[in-house]
Amino acid sequence: MAGKAGTVYIKADRNVEVAKASVMIGDVLKIECTDPAMLARIRSIHLLTFHHPDDKRQRRTVVSLLKVIQKIHEIYPDAAVENIGETDFIVTYEEQDGKGGIIHGVKIVAVVLISFFGAAFSTMAFNNDVGVTRMFGQVYELLTGTKSDGFTILEFTYCIGIVIGILTFFNHFGKKRLSVDPTPMEVEMRLYENDIQTTLVETYSRKEKELDVGEKHMSGTTGI
Repeated sequence: MAGKAGTVYIKADRNVEVAKASVMIGDVLKIECTDPAMLARIRSIHLLTFHHPDDKRQRRTVVSLLKVIQKIHEIYPDAAVENIGETDFIVTYEEQDGKGGIIHGVKIVAVVLISFFGAAFSTMAFNNDVGVTRMFGQVYELLTGTKSDGFTILEFTYCIGIVIGILTFFNHFGKKRLSVDPTPMEVEMRLYENDIQTTLVETYSRKEKELDVGEKHMSGTTGI
């Protein structure tokens, strides 16, 4: 269905997950066009295939947007393609088979326990390292003239302060968010994800494993 065509707007996120080994353009890109038939045809254009989906090392690849534009121009040579997203994006194959529910639950419980006891140990180690208990005892004795038994108003308010600090830092209480701002943990996770994605794109590009214009075959994937 080649011939004259209008403008096609495409947008790619930095990292896209797909649930099938054979990937179409519509599976990884957001596309807009005034011609509904042309839009449907572009979405159905085959982009790549993961040949070894059972091998976790072959479940990820980097695609140049030039390859997408080339695929579109093979069908619509006169189409003007406008990119408003990423120039290189990561495609990750994740099979959604619904299995591993029990294992997933065990992992969640393990992470919760490790985080809880790890945080408790870190807090106790810090308090012992700086001598908080001894300092509280000295302050209490200085203010009241009596020896502290280790369970005074100072220890009580200190515990409350730790709870308030944790809630403020993580910006959550149960499922409720205390404010609309992202938490420091969320900010750090986003920065970490961006660094990982940038590294992947640069690594694939340097090793010439990126699916780009003129490249049809790669390790584990193909653009045919």
